[in-house]
Amino acid sequence: MEYIDLDHWPRKEHFDFFYKMDYPQFNVSMNLDVTHFLDFVKKERISFYYAMIFASTDTANQLVNFRYRIRGDQVILHDKLNASFTDVMKDSELFKMVMVDMNDDIIAFTHQAQEKSEQQKEFIIYENAEERDDLIYFTCAPWFSFTQLTHPIALSREDSVPKISWGKYFREGEKVLLPFSIQANHALMDGVHVGKYIEKLQTYLNSL
Repeated sequence: MEYIDLDHWPRKEHFDFFYKMDYPQFNVSMNLDVTHFLDFVKKERISFYYAMIFASTDTANQLVNFRYRIRGDQVILHDKLNASFTDVMKDSELFKMVMVDMNDDIIAFTHQAQEKSEQQKEFIIYENAEERDDLIYFTCAPWFSFTQLTHPIALSREDSVPKISWGKYFREGEKVLLPFSIQANHALMDGVHVGKYIEKLQTYLNSL
């Protein structure tokens, strides 16, 4: 982890501008092409959900702006991000929030995420969640597709953990498309950074 020297940070003016706003969040939604990715997860017999969490977190770790976090009047840069995701509880319509540390293998991660989720009975394990911001927040709405989605947040300028979600994939011609949404703090990133993220993520999904 690194503390950013704000006085010499190229993004200082943009940070100051957006940090003053009551609601510095922005959200973008798009469709990802998961045609090849879906074939891959079916072939490997792994969870589409956990595999997408791996792909999305791994991509975020490649981009500096996704690893910035606001702490009080300081900005820090994490070395690595991990995943925090919702998962439906067994025999219930309620969900729990599960945290899993990243590793370097998509298949191993999906098994690790499934095991961690199955073992967790609580809604959230608070002692593991306190003070952690080295995360990406994930959720999924597999019951419907969407064209736009927003997340509930605390009205805090320091809310700087990106929130990523997706819906029910659907077919369009020969392609399988996935509604995908990113919500982030504008003080730390702009549209260009989301664009780079989507480009890298789509390249990865196509490569499997």
